[in-house]
Amino acid sequence: RVVALSKDDKEKGIYHSIESLELQGRTMWVYLKQYNNPVLIAKQVFKNGDGSTGTLYLATSDMNLDYSSLTAIYEKRWKVEEFFRSIKNNAAFAKAPTKTIKTQQAHFTASMIAFIKLERLKLRNSKNHYAMKSEIWLAATKAAWKQLDKLSTPNINSNKIAA
Repeated sequence: RVVALSKDDKEKGIYHSIESLELQGRTMWVYLKQYNNPVLIAKQVFKNGDGSTGTLYLATSDMNLDYSSLTAIYEKRWKVEEFFRSIKNNAAFAKAPTKTIKTQQAHFTASMIAFIKLERLKLRNSKNHYAMKSEIWLAATKAAWKQLDKLSTPNINSNKIAA
């Protein structure tokens, strides 16, 4: 992603990589190629649960925010992002092979119920949705293989062999 540091730079086509800007702990007004008005950006570095670090570049059209306010708002909104990512990836919402409104509504309802069940499992087992989905998938796969083995093994009963 590239940004112009002023309206004049934008008009002249002078853009800088967002990664090259000194943004840690502060905000900056910039211009995006695809948007005519200035936006306020900030860089947020965070630690993941596994110890690795992640970087987010935040942008807003509210030019009156300071760094703390912008990151606080984003933190509140992050739960919404987690919801949509989880319902798409873990509750099969994105895989709807539906064509009619009725089937779309049914698929949406089933996805919401699956999400709610995953939330309850998450709270009960202290594991995230992805871990819960993996456990459920593994258990289902094991059960399927067990059933396949059972069906594949011939059941020989010597009393029923025809002479």
